[in-house]
Amino acid sequence: MLGQNAQLVTPSGFAGQIGTLGSDSAPYVRLMTEDFSALSGADLADIAHFMCVLHGRHPGVIDQAATKTADDAAREWLVQATGGFAAERAFLTKLTVAAGPISGVSLDDQSNSAVLGQRKALEMLSQSDRSGCAIGAAIALVTDWHHIRYILEQIALRVGVEARSSILPSVEKTADLNDRLAQTPALERALNFGAEQLLNQHRGLWQLLEARRNTRLSR
Repeated sequence: MLGQNAQLVTPSGFAGQIGTLGSDSAPYVRLMTEDFSALSGADLADIAHFMCVLHGRHPGVIDQAATKTADDAAREWLVQATGGFAAERAFLTKLTVAAGPISGVSLDDQSNSAVLGQRKALEMLSQSDRSGCAIGAAIALVTDWHHIRYILEQIALRVGVEARSSILPSVEKTADLNDRLAQTPALERALNFGAEQLLNQHRGLWQLLEARRNTRLSR
């Protein structure tokens, strides 16, 4: 089912902050939201490929957070999020294959290396021993993914891939978990730190993708 999140409304509070700091704040994402038809086939391949490099590997951010989180309040959410993101990885793989290979934008194109560096940063973040940091990153990933998912669905329409409905926890359920976990100032800071670091990587990826598009357009 396509377009499930097309009219996504982000609630206030923590989830609203995710919307402010996450993918929706990236100029490239706003451009896509306004006119997705402006993207070329190479642009689509870039998004699918590099998003798969960042999040298509198992274990990922959510899987690692599950091994670092013993809180009973998070258990049900983590089970749903882990299964849901496994389905998202499979979807990403299909998109990457259907969108086709990427091409370099310069003789010394370091894009793959840059995104591999981002993935390494996320691996370190999700393996942090600081209580709340890993689950904070996982919460931010699920919340931001609802916005990213809309973009992936539009790519699926263009390349002929079926996009089944996401089975990730809802934005509201995820925001509620964050509120329940933030029981002390120290835990709240750790949750926020994990979330902010993950969202930084997402914004960095969109900046890279926009730069690659602009390079192609300038030729």
